[in-house]
Amino acid sequence: MPRSKNTILITGAAGFIGAALVHKLLKNGEDIIGVDNLNSYYDPSLKESRLAYIENSRITYKGSWNFYAKSIEDDVSLKKIFELEKPNIVVNLAAQAGVRYSLDNPSAYVQSNLVGFANVLEECRRNEVENLIYASSSSVYGGNHNLPFQETQPVNHPVSFYAATKKANELMAHTYSHLYQFPSTALRFFTVYGPWGRPDMAPMLFTKAILAQRPIKVNNFGKMQRDFTFIDDIVEALYRCCYKPATPNLDFDPLNPDPATSSAPHRIFNIGNSKPTSLIRFIEVIEDALEMKAIKDFQPLPPGDVIATAADTQALEDWVGFSPATSIEEGIKSFVSWYRNYYQA
Repeated sequence: MPRSKNTILITGAAGFIGAALVHKLLKNGEDIIGVDNLNSYYDPSLKESRLAYIENSRITYKGSWNFYAKSIEDDVSLKKIFELEKPNIVVNLAAQAGVRYSLDNPSAYVQSNLVGFANVLEECRRNEVENLIYASSSSVYGGNHNLPFQETQPVNHPVSFYAATKKANELMAHTYSHLYQFPSTALRFFTVYGPWGRPDMAPMLFTKAILAQRPIKVNNFGKMQRDFTFIDDIVEALYRCCYKPATPNLDFDPLNPDPATSSAPHRIFNIGNSKPTSLIRFIEVIEDALEMKAIKDFQPLPPGDVIATAADTQALEDWVGFSPATSIEEGIKSFVSWYRNYYQA
């Protein structure tokens, strides 16, 4: 008998993107299972506040909400959660984030992004999950300078260990889709920002420093471009992918393989704003929203970082009828409003 509603398991549910997706799906009436280990990569109080926001919004929800404070690296606990909750859709957003942190702490990325993701794949296989969506990253494009980035381009030259683990995730998921024929979709996020963002993200760091009248580090002397993508746009794309599982490319040519599709039910999509913005311009928009000027400390390009990113999102638009379009002026205005309220700044 078909389900009257979905049970969707979201890993990283207390994270920046995860909590926002939980909120949207609950409002849509889905039953949501959240998994997050609430680790101390950044202040856990922000994660707890996101969860509290979800709890406090229950009156607006049509679906049910259940949360487990567990790690995806814990295969025993993850197995029990799958067996008890029986999700038919899984969204894997749990990961050790951060390019620069991976330079000094590679083992954290091995455990979460490789071991943890392998556990998720295995439970999806064992429980015959109908649809897996998982977070990849624009960082997989690495040393590629051919802008805008397209999913059909090769991603064989990552320049950070974080990027290498995300590339590995795409290979791992494809293998499971090929062997066990369950649909999996990779979403390559491009520089996500907005309310409830992580403290290590540029908008948070810049806003905090500007308000305190402290210098901000401007990497590569400001000669950088990023495809800044607003959180609501990211969530909308994720939301739509939940209801459209990957399918095989019936025209897949093994003699001329398309890296973004497969003869297996596996797809890869960019999620970006398709309007790359210079770092200097991004800072100017924050200054305008705060009505304060930044003290700029110009720095060289850090190891593992890239000079520019830009997303071609046509494939995503063709697939789910949506592509991000929130301007940085609108997005930063929303972010700064939230920041002032949350931090009483």
